[in-house]
Amino acid sequence: MTIREDIATPRRTKEIIQRHGFSFKKSLGQNFLIDQNILNKIVAAAGLDKTKGALEVGPGIGALTEKLAEEASKVTAVEIDQRLLPILGEVLEPFPHVQVVHGDVLKLDLKELFAQQFSDVSGVSVVANLPYYVTTPILMKLLEEKLPLENIVVMIQKEVAERMAASPGGKEYGSLSIAVQYYSEPELVCTVPHSVFIPQPNVESAVIRLKVRKQPPVQVEDEAFFFEVVQASFAQRRKTISNNLKSRFFPKEGRERLEALLEEASIAPSRRAETLDLLEFAKLSNVLAQFGLNEA
Repeated sequence: MTIREDIATPRRTKEIIQRHGFSFKKSLGQNFLIDQNILNKIVAAAGLDKTKGALEVGPGIGALTEKLAEEASKVTAVEIDQRLLPILGEVLEPFPHVQVVHGDVLKLDLKELFAQQFSDVSGVSVVANLPYYVTTPILMKLLEEKLPLENIVVMIQKEVAERMAASPGGKEYGSLSIAVQYYSEPELVCTVPHSVFIPQPNVESAVIRLKVRKQPPVQVEDEAFFFEVVQASFAQRRKTISNNLKSRFFPKEGRERLEALLEEASIAPSRRAETLDLLEFAKLSNVLAQFGLNEA
């Protein structure tokens, strides 16, 4: 019986790449992990077991995929780069419960994918080393579509991870923090050095776990308008919330009315958006919606 060597070692990764004549595409943000310890931390954070499934985005040559296959009852990996399909077919052959789907996760019908792939598991987590250039669109699609997810555990740019997990008052806190925290509870798992990738990225990395909420922590009357208010509030970070909201909702007149609405929401007009927490943004958007601004 031959002992299977893990993919995530410098020697095995280089051997697979060379044997298949694979060349990295910078446009796809391809950086392959070559560190077992980091992979183990990623998988452990997902809390998988033999009753659960895992969705991976961008499996590369399968280093994380094989770890997921050892823990979960079903793994589906979505890969956009057709050149990687034969490599994945070869390295994942020992795992019949792994399926590779060729496609762009931003264009796939994820609800249909979940219905097809994960109807017989007790829970699903997304686990991935995401391409950094599309991190936010992918994560927001996963969260906004309200998929039946337990956790999202991803390797992303450290700066973006810190913004997602940021608390009010700091420079990292912004509209991304609020959007992610509306749908999930973020927790930084670990930071990751440049040296554990081939090729090495130019930015620092981190693993973050988003524990997906069954219900948002605040009640908003109009979800789309809530996010519109948040975006407008952060339009120019150095401006007060009053000035930012006036530019968006009262461009010609109505400052007095806006300040009355802010007072109704118990928010001082002189505050900046970065000082408001999720509950205050919910209250503010509900007050503005009751005034009919969501219909403007």
